[in-house]
Amino acid sequence: MTCTTRRTVLTTCAAIAGMAVWPGAAASSPMTLLVPYPAGGPSDAIGRAMNGPLGRELGQQVIVENVAGAAGTLGARHVLRAAAQGRYIFQGSPNEVILAPLAMAAARVRAEDFRLVHLVADAVLVFATRADLGVRSVDELVVLARNSAASPLTYGSVGIGSLNHFIVEDMQRRVGVQLQHVPYRGNTPLVQDLAGGQVDFAVLVYSAALGAMAEQGRLRVIGQLGAQRSELLRNVPTVAEGESLRNVSFRTWTGFMVPRTTPEPLVQRLHAAIGRTLQDPNVRAQLAAQTQHAAAPMSLAEASAFFDVETARYRALARIIGLQPQ
Repeated sequence: MTCTTRRTVLTTCAAIAGMAVWPGAAASSPMTLLVPYPAGGPSDAIGRAMNGPLGRELGQQVIVENVAGAAGTLGARHVLRAAAQGRYIFQGSPNEVILAPLAMAAARVRAEDFRLVHLVADAVLVFATRADLGVRSVDELVVLARNSAASPLTYGSVGIGSLNHFIVEDMQRRVGVQLQHVPYRGNTPLVQDLAGGQVDFAVLVYSAALGAMAEQGRLRVIGQLGAQRSELLRNVPTVAEGESLRNVSFRTWTGFMVPRTTPEPLVQRLHAAIGRTLQDPNVRAQLAAQTQHAAAPMSLAEASAFFDVETARYRALARIIGLQPQ
């Protein structure tokens, strides 16, 4: 074999190895990005902003699959069952693998089952009420809840153990009120029912659609949960600016995860591809259009540390509010 021929063979082999992004699937086979909520919601919009560009970075098509239900744990279990096939990426948040197992005995997933590869985006959380509830701040909502003990106010969430469920449970503990929880299978039906007056209020991820509904008078945004006011909502106070929930702040994030058993070289390849995708101006613009902030670059070690801190925080909160898996 000549040197030229040998170099050609080695180059070809290296290219083929680079294309084999995931075990158990040919390079031409699609990867699946599993979104654990219904199509059309804010989580789905993130996945569909990312999947095409991410596929180009991986050299492998990435398709979005929606598997909703049980506060996102149905989708998480689906990914774990398919782990041996090695072709799934899980689009996760604090909800599905950290929070839901703390509230649902049937969750059958743990944070330890997954590895956060890279954060993708974060967004603003807000308190929103039905339009005719008659309150304009979180403090006024607390007063109304205290005065409605005989017929508790209802609040919606995207499922038992979801972040918005945790936040309102923590609110009940802090201010001493009783509320009635109404869980939904996803954000879209929850927002529809809130606008239709079927539930009194909810903690929601702020989105362009939610803002439009507020402008149309179909619902009301009364407070935001970040440590500082978001540039998107300069006229909406944080809950910490009021009297009832001082020093309270929460953020919501979205990240791409894989089963903990995924081989390290593949995790590194996916991590690098996600990082490059997040620098794509079109991706960043699409995320911004959904009122999502593209995540800053982070190393795998930073992603691991962040995930561990978030897991410890919410497990501690579950103990504080006395939450028991049901």
